[in-house]
Amino acid sequence: MFRFISPPLPHFIVCGEDTYPAGGRHSDRSGIGEFDLLIVTRGCLYMAEESVSLTIPSGSFALLRPDRAHRTTEPCREETHFFWAHFQTLGSWHETEAELGPDELRPDDAFREIHRFAFYLPRSGKLSSPDAAYAWLRQLISLQTDSSSTSQWRQQLVFQELLLRLQDDTKLPESSSYLKIADEAASFLRRNYKESLSYKAMSEELHFHFNYIALCMKRAYGYTPLEYLTRYRVEQAKRLLIDTNEPVGRIAEETGFGSFPYFVRCFGRQVGATPKAFRMRFRSPYG
Repeated sequence: MFRFISPPLPHFIVCGEDTYPAGGRHSDRSGIGEFDLLIVTRGCLYMAEESVSLTIPSGSFALLRPDRAHRTTEPCREETHFFWAHFQTLGSWHETEAELGPDELRPDDAFREIHRFAFYLPRSGKLSSPDAAYAWLRQLISLQTDSSSTSQWRQQLVFQELLLRLQDDTKLPESSSYLKIADEAASFLRRNYKESLSYKAMSEELHFHFNYIALCMKRAYGYTPLEYLTRYRVEQAKRLLIDTNEPVGRIAEETGFGSFPYFVRCFGRQVGATPKAFRMRFRSPYG
């Protein structure tokens, strides 16, 4: 199983389709620098990636790493048709069977951590909705005939739908259930950041005791719910300070801080400047 940390999302590069006769063989390649997704619609491919054998029958797929050699272990026994798609990511990725480490979703800065997430793609598996996957791949091939920026944008959107389908076909490790709870808790906090943090409301919404929710968030993000909420509130305040002329005291109220001194204190700890100094940094002296 491959774990991707996003953003950025994996990006589509190119795709196509091939039909091999009985006795045909997939090309042996090494270190192509791109993930190679193979989806077989008819027949069967017999592959190996270094020491890992991969048999890919009709209605199944396999995902080959960009940094390893792969080869055919035996020729096709019957006519075999398959789609292929190459993609890569500028973000981090790992092949793993282990659960996500507690530091891997911690922020490089406070703004980005709110939006970072992990998703998993299986090395291989059976498609639960093969016709839908085939349709997306045909659409990708069709879009390649148009080099416009609009077509390229649509390619990326269609490709993300395909990756979502592959992820849905994957059962996450049972030990990763805390990630789901942490994600739901973070979503709850973002929706309700203007309100006071209610342990009871959060527990009722997520159907878990607040202490367990806090443990899950600490493990996934490195923050307790209150720490996460405070950081998110400060990020909303930063946007308002830059984009509006609202008084600083009003912004403190709108972003859920109970008092102005508390807002200034939290803002200073996280940003390293007062709200007023931060605002002036991004304001033109003529504006």
